[in-house]
Amino acid sequence: MVNLPRPRTWTGPIRLALTLLGLPCTVCNIERRAALSCSSPHLVRTTKDTKPIGTCSYNSYMTSVRTMPSSTAAPHVKSRCAQYPGSTIKRFPVPDDKVDWSQDWPQYNPVSYTHPSVLKKPAWADLDIGCFSPQFNAVDGAVDRKSFEGSYRVENGKPLNPLGRTGLTGRGLLGRWGPNHAADPIVTRWKVDPSGAKIHHLVSKRPVLQFVSIKRKDCGEWAIPGGMVDPGEQVSLTLQREFSEEALNSLLLSPSEKAEIHGRITKLFESTGFQVYKGCVDDPRNTDNAWMETVAVNFHDESGNSVSELPLQAGDDAGQVQWVDLDSSLALYASHSHFLELVAKERKAHW
Repeated sequence: MVNLPRPRTWTGPIRLALTLLGLPCTVCNIERRAALSCSSPHLVRTTKDTKPIGTCSYNSYMTSVRTMPSSTAAPHVKSRCAQYPGSTIKRFPVPDDKVDWSQDWPQYNPVSYTHPSVLKKPAWADLDIGCFSPQFNAVDGAVDRKSFEGSYRVENGKPLNPLGRTGLTGRGLLGRWGPNHAADPIVTRWKVDPSGAKIHHLVSKRPVLQFVSIKRKDCGEWAIPGGMVDPGEQVSLTLQREFSEEALNSLLLSPSEKAEIHGRITKLFESTGFQVYKGCVDDPRNTDNAWMETVAVNFHDESGNSVSELPLQAGDDAGQVQWVDLDSSLALYASHSHFLELVAKERKAHW
């Protein structure tokens, strides 16, 4: 298990009394208030997203990818939002200083919840614990149950979220017990004027990057177009497939259109990108026993004559799709704002 440093947010006799009594209290300081909301349907101007969670490391199956350095970690916030998404279920309130499993908390009594769609036993979901015996912290048949964060604890036959308590047990909306692996392709280009010259931000004086953003159908939030890694699938293939399906609606194109898009997409995704992040994601769907992990990779259309010339069309799980300017005021799904901040720093772009 990874023990992460937890920043203090309250001071004074109220916090001390609650802590000594072991009672739940909801921590919501000014900096994090916006992040505690589980849905933000518009690209609104808000404060910066939370700090990164976990660490970035080189992945052997992404040989052309460079890795961003890790930085200071913070407790997950969206994973503790008051109401679980897609339900009326309320989480057990978990304060910052009780997130880590190493903190003794006898009063912790979270609700157990698994969404009906998961309980219907679709192909992408596990059975309930007791109906089968998953091999945690290992490659279990075609399912990779290893965590990017290292070895996680298993208690009473169930895995424990390596980032700590979330106020909910069970699987929620997630199919797998333990880590649910995803891939997030961050496709970017420079914002240019009619003559093709880069546009610089008036304040920072740095060139402005744009990225392909989709509006998720499930929660209405804007996000990077990503998706789940199929059992046995290489992450590089997931990145290309998810971008094609969500941002270009490749599933509904004619054979000739698919061929043109495939050529351009393959060229871009075979180019040298860099691994922005690999680890747990602060996702509102997370529970104590099931959580999201991702590999986020940036693919940049430097010349603007690759993906930039393709018409964006929402498909699959996307409601809308568009090129969006990178800016620190963006409010995005899960940890996506943080991923884009790392991209902007790497590209020396405005943020």
